[in-house]
Amino acid sequence: MITLKSPREINAMEKAGAALAGMHIGIRQFIRPGISSWEIEKFAREYFKKIGAKAEQIGFEGYKYATCVSVNDEICHGFPRRKLMLKDGDLVKVDTVLSIDGFFADSCWSYGVGEVKPEIQKLMDVTKKSLFMGIDQCIPGNRIGDIGAVIQHYTEDENGYGDVREFVGHGIQPTMHEDPMVPHYGEHGQGLRLKNGMTITVEPMINTGTWKADTSDPSGWLAKTADGGWSCQYEHTLVVTDKGPKILTSQDPEADADYMYDDDYVKYFDHYSKIAKEVAQSYK
Repeated sequence: MITLKSPREINAMEKAGAALAGMHIGIRQFIRPGISSWEIEKFAREYFKKIGAKAEQIGFEGYKYATCVSVNDEICHGFPRRKLMLKDGDLVKVDTVLSIDGFFADSCWSYGVGEVKPEIQKLMDVTKKSLFMGIDQCIPGNRIGDIGAVIQHYTEDENGYGDVREFVGHGIQPTMHEDPMVPHYGEHGQGLRLKNGMTITVEPMINTGTWKADTSDPSGWLAKTADGGWSCQYEHTLVVTDKGPKILTSQDPEADADYMYDDDYVKYFDHYSKIAKEVAQSYK
């Protein structure tokens, strides 16, 4: 069932979204060559505890961690690992879901470790741009297919990348995964019509090679590219409104000013970013 959120609910999701964005701000302070991906998990857990947030991924269908940390050819759902040491030039995707007072936020961000190769930087730039192109389609009256169509055309037709099909965006609130499913491929004018008050995620996963995923990992979670190409992902939680799409997990409210739901987000974001940076000090 798809629920349309009230202003009160959206404001509560803003708070959760700002808290999640704060986590990503903290990660930026210490991610570097030589640390293990487990350090990211440790930081997230400590930060969530400090702000009173619940790590919603822990226990979800048996998953044991607060974060997914996927590196290079890993598309998504990589476990944070003590023995996986990050190297100069790696491409790391950190995805998590948290809740505060029962209100959810979901966001993934990609990080280049040290100095990445120009072709990887291009992959990151194209993927991030495709995220915002998809978000711009999230207006009342448009359809789900409009989101995927612009992302697929830009990433595959214009840039020659692979647009992952096996994993998609989704509705969010009152649980982590709600209807509707939000593919990042598709056709204009097809699919469910978007309405004011819908809260969804847009989260393109874009590969340097084929769009196909290898999901044969024994863990039952980790997905890699089928051809060994590298993969990038960016994800925001947003709300569809009559004034356009409003991002609830922005890491840069100034740059995303046109996407802000109201002035409360900046207040929340400044508060949580400060805490995240304080927690990150011990991980530098």
